[in-house]
Amino acid sequence: MADVLELFCYPVKGCAGTSVSDALLTPAGPAHDRSFMVIGEDGVHRTQRRHPRLALIRPSVSADGSRLTLDARGSTVHIDVTTSAPRRDVDLFGEAFQGIDQGDEVADWLSEVLGTPSRLVRVPPEHDRIADGWTPGPSGYADSSAVHLLTRSSLALLDQRLPEPLPMNRFRPNIVVGGDGWAADPHAEDRARRITIGGTELGYAKLAVRCAVTLVDQETGARQGKEPLRTLAAYRRAASGGVVFGAKFSVLRPGKLSVGDEVVVQEWGDAER
Repeated sequence: MADVLELFCYPVKGCAGTSVSDALLTPAGPAHDRSFMVIGEDGVHRTQRRHPRLALIRPSVSADGSRLTLDARGSTVHIDVTTSAPRRDVDLFGEAFQGIDQGDEVADWLSEVLGTPSRLVRVPPEHDRIADGWTPGPSGYADSSAVHLLTRSSLALLDQRLPEPLPMNRFRPNIVVGGDGWAADPHAEDRARRITIGGTELGYAKLAVRCAVTLVDQETGARQGKEPLRTLAAYRRAASGGVVFGAKFSVLRPGKLSVGDEVVVQEWGDAER
């Protein structure tokens, strides 16, 4: 039987994740996941690719999404989330969207922590982004599809090949699956086309293409060498030229997820590379 080992939510795109025991899965992914984003003065999103210190920022958001706290090694800011402030134009991988600016106090705090002028925006209620893939679906400010799923066995295989093992947080998944069933086979998630977890259902969208974020130590906020990309390139290179690790899914049926839930693959396909 395969089951959920860990659940993670990332309220602010690019910032630290929060481990949770339960999560409400919405059509756009776990509630509040990537619902906020740090941008520059030009509206372009900030990520750990160029701003690894984002990993030091640990967000927490209230259940109703009305209150956000950001902490970076003891420096803290609290904001009352607004959905009525003026919209700003934002750029996410070259695509134009809108964001609700969260004010000067949090902007000043972020600018000091990151060492560069920054602002915080929230996904507006009218946000209608649809991520592409085998199963298209709604998505907030995530890189692509709403849910990133990774099996513990995939990481175990990679760790065997690395000079030193890496923690799961280098790959920033939402759902970590393990067990003695299908998930014991490394990279089985590549072939899962439809998955049920508790009362929820996920549809396969695409493989997760890895980038320089995997080089960032999530505890120190600093880039560390060339691993795991160098090792992944030796056995996980995609036809597009990038390297892949884990899979992205769209939400077919929202509901509640919990650590310990059984993860059942209802439909299999061929692994795409």
